[in-house]
Amino acid sequence: MSEPTITNVVKKFVNEGLDATIKLKRSVNSDNAQRKVDGRVEAKLLEVACGPVPKGHSRWTLRLLEAQMKIILDEPISREAIRRTLKKTNFDLTAATTGASQRKKTQNS
Repeated sequence: MSEPTITNVVKKFVNEGLDATIKLKRSVNSDNAQRKVDGRVEAKLLEVACGPVPKGHSRWTLRLLEAQMKIILDEPISREAIRRTLKKTNFDLTAATTGASQRKKTQNS
């Protein structure tokens, strides 16, 4: 943390109070302002990805998950958002057995 940051925070606290000081300003273009995958959507995505694969397919793909989530949520979610969510939960679409709670392989095992 730099000295100008501390100075600015103190000035804001003195002039505007505690509530204004701790309130986060988010740009309209920031990732946090545009986040579509919250906990509810993440849980639904993992439920779908762990479920049965559509007929005619051997496994879930990002495109299939994107289409399925659009049907379920009535709102499109990008493949990139789905990919990031699955990566965050350590979910592997190419694994023989799928599941969000798979353990990582360690060097000792």
